[in-house]
Amino acid sequence: MRAWFDCTGAGLLRCEAEEIVGRLAAAQQRRGFAGIADQDGAWRRTIDALRTALAGAGGEAWTIALEFELTRLERRIDAVVITDRAILCCEFKTAEASRAALDQVEDYALRLRDFHAGSRLHTIAPLLVAGEGGFQAPAQPHLDLSGVLPVLRTGSAGLGAALRWVQDRTAPSGQALDGRRWLEAAYAPVPGIVEAARHLFARHDVVELGIARADAGNLTRTERAIARALAQARRGGSRVVVFVTGIPGAGKTLCGLNAVFRSDAKAAFLTGNAPLVAVLRAALARDAHDRGGDRKAAREKVEGFIQNVHRFLDQHAPSGPAPPEEVIVFDEAQRAWDAAQATRKSQNRTSKLTTSEPAHALDIMARRADWAGIVALIGNGQEINTGEAGLAEWGRAIAAHGGWRAVAAPRAVTATDPRQKLCDASAPWLAHDDALDLTVPIRAIRNSVVAEWTEAVLANDPSRASRLAASAPLPVFLTRDLDTLRLALRRLSRGTRRAGLLRSAGARRLRAEGLAAEVASDDVPNWFLNRWPDIRASDALEAAATEYACQGLELDLVGLAWDLDFRREGDGWAGYRLSGDRWMHERKEFDFVRNTYRVLLSRARYETVIWVPRGSARDEAWYDRTRDAAGYDAIAAFLGACGARAVTIAPTPTVAPAAAPLLL
Repeated sequence: MRAWFDCTGAGLLRCEAEEIVGRLAAAQQRRGFAGIADQDGAWRRTIDALRTALAGAGGEAWTIALEFELTRLERRIDAVVITDRAILCCEFKTAEASRAALDQVEDYALRLRDFHAGSRLHTIAPLLVAGEGGFQAPAQPHLDLSGVLPVLRTGSAGLGAALRWVQDRTAPSGQALDGRRWLEAAYAPVPGIVEAARHLFARHDVVELGIARADAGNLTRTERAIARALAQARRGGSRVVVFVTGIPGAGKTLCGLNAVFRSDAKAAFLTGNAPLVAVLRAALARDAHDRGGDRKAAREKVEGFIQNVHRFLDQHAPSGPAPPEEVIVFDEAQRAWDAAQATRKSQNRTSKLTTSEPAHALDIMARRADWAGIVALIGNGQEINTGEAGLAEWGRAIAAHGGWRAVAAPRAVTATDPRQKLCDASAPWLAHDDALDLTVPIRAIRNSVVAEWTEAVLANDPSRASRLAASAPLPVFLTRDLDTLRLALRRLSRGTRRAGLLRSAGARRLRAEGLAAEVASDDVPNWFLNRWPDIRASDALEAAATEYACQGLELDLVGLAWDLDFRREGDGWAGYRLSGDRWMHERKEFDFVRNTYRVLLSRARYETVIWVPRGSARDEAWYDRTRDAAGYDAIAAFLGACGARAVTIAPTPTVAPAAAPLLL
């Protein structure tokens, strides 16, 4: 039960306000929350307003839940009113309505829709009760559709009229709402990477990285398999590499963070993804400061948990004492450098390494006299740079070292790409555990088919992609206009959800279309963590992040700008690189270009809106061959044939039918 107090409408009318306040205060104390000034008074005002409203709206049979907890958000909805046909998410403020308050209550309603099992298929009305005035019905007619309505506003005097307005204009669904069942239904939010890291670092209980679908056990099984392998190594005083494979967006980074922050061993999360390091360090330091801690001390502590893998290896190689860490989590381990890249000297870097990064990682951790563990997170199909050794280099290094054993899922030894095949299945140092393969996409909250759809698109299989798109509402949309892209993202980013623009580093001709700015490396934390009206924030929709800035991270809503670096050629895809004023065919680097778009297509937790420019027509006086319109048209036509839905603009935001084109 997540509500601190619940009853029927009739029960609320019968019960004395002081008794309810007392029970709320007791619930607050049991949970260890500190009271705030005038909390009892705020509860009394809420109770009085609800009692008056229910009596006037005939809500005796409805269910009332006060202080409904939203797990991991560390917030509570003031009141949820469950009628027989609608769910009203009510937030009470003494001051007049503010933008922040409107976003807050809308965000609560969206979380109920996406993560609360009892709220699916029912209309959810976010209702801000601010001040003491009455209710004025919105001019926009209410659409009889399941989903979250635009935020309604009222003062306490108009609460009853607002409740009745929603009830009268909401048609009963196929299954009547039952208040008791609603209260008992599971609420299982999927945390984003930054949100999960904040809670884990603060030592909150995030054992279950839950998901509001039937595949909830996927992450839990993998986390237990990791813990099992590490515990065995610890008991036996041995060394083990645990390979965690998985499709994009399946939760590998969440598993890795969980292994580090919840482990009783000394552990560190190592990644070559500099933006991920910067964003997580900044987020955790800010969070510690917001909780009343010292930001500098928090940053120093975080730096021990989250480290740059290249610096870690340089620091401890080629010889030296054993590292303090008993366990390291090697993020995107398939992207570890081969010997040529690891030993390469450049103007900005003098390498201390003498062989590949996997070999050095094994050597460094083997210096520990007691035991050691490496958790290697493997992102299938996400290699985007030359010099990335792949899974095969790990297998060669383990076999050559001799002092390690490994555990992996069968996927690690059955890959058709030799670079991504760990070893032969019969290798004596390898044990198999099916639970170490993450096959269920969790980043796409609204529709798990997005990962399969992306694979079908990139595999040049429009028939399969269109079938997947037809099987459930596909949250992927298509526009040919940059202004429409920005407007679509702003309309879709309801509540506190974050939108941002992405493009590939090779998308060099978007500059001529009006999208020149790239997120600078120093600004990546501000882009991912700040909010508008900070112009550095992603939702300013001014600068686009490339695959290098966004890999390993995510956004709620993505605007993906698609350029001619990955285009249709004949009946398939082709990769290109702009050299001077010409596009050059990238035959050898095709896999990297395709993987770049796989990364970009898998960054959204909710909707992705793809923008394919119109380009330059050949009959124009100022025809630009680097922006050939026919090339862009072919891309857009293929994505449309795969099931990406067209974006159109409506004068006011509405709730759109699930199967219809996106109407904004």
